[in-house]
Amino acid sequence: MLIAGLSLAVLWLGTRAAVTASTTRSVQGLPHVTVQEGDTLWGIAISAGDGGDPGAVVREIMDLNGLSDPLIRPGTTLYLPRDVPGQ
Repeated sequence: MLIAGLSLAVLWLGTRAAVTASTTRSVQGLPHVTVQEGDTLWGIAISAGDGGDPGAVVREIMDLNGLSDPLIRPGTTLYLPRDVPGQ
C-alpha cells in the first residue's frame, strides 16, 4: 500500500512538472519590473494595464512568471505582457 501511494505521488508530481514546463512562455525581450516594498500584483497590473480589467493582466503576469498565487516579494523581477500599452 505504501509503495502504491508513493508511486502515485511521484507520478502526480512528474505530470505536474511536465505541464508547468510545457506551458511556460519565453520572456526574452519582454518588459519587466522589479517588485518594490509595498507593491502588489494587482497594483502592478493596474499600472501596466490599459484601463480595462486588471484581473486579466494579473493572470497574464502570473502565467508569464510561473506564479501559482499572487504573492510577490520585493526584489523579484516580473515580466509583463508585450501587448501592454506604454511598454
